[in-house]
Amino acid sequence: MRVLTVDDSRTILAMLQHTLAGAGYEVLQAENGQEGLDVLGAENVDVVITDINMPIMDGIEFIKNVRASGQYQSLPILILTTETSQDKRDQGRAAGGTGWIVKPFDPDKLLSVIKKVSH
Repeated sequence: MRVLTVDDSRTILAMLQHTLAGAGYEVLQAENGQEGLDVLGAENVDVVITDINMPIMDGIEFIKNVRASGQYQSLPILILTTETSQDKRDQGRAAGGTGWIVKPFDPDKLLSVIKKVSH
């Protein structure tokens, strides 16, 4: 299974790479929403994990763009962020986010959520 991780923090990308690859997932990475869209245009993925606060294109715009493409209506998109406000959660859900995980993440919980949304 292939997972696309989108985050402007290299530390978070490295942690996601370590956690996901260690669980047997193939990991593709992007550092902002525009790069994430570029990867989706070129590669097939099974799950997306995205941050919200990023330069160039933030996570909410990224999700809206992904959902605007007919082929990605059912693609699970998990939002991994430091944001905890209900307003941001509502924006993420309205954009088409599948789930919400607050940083720092627990690797076991992250893997459990990925299993849940990808089956």
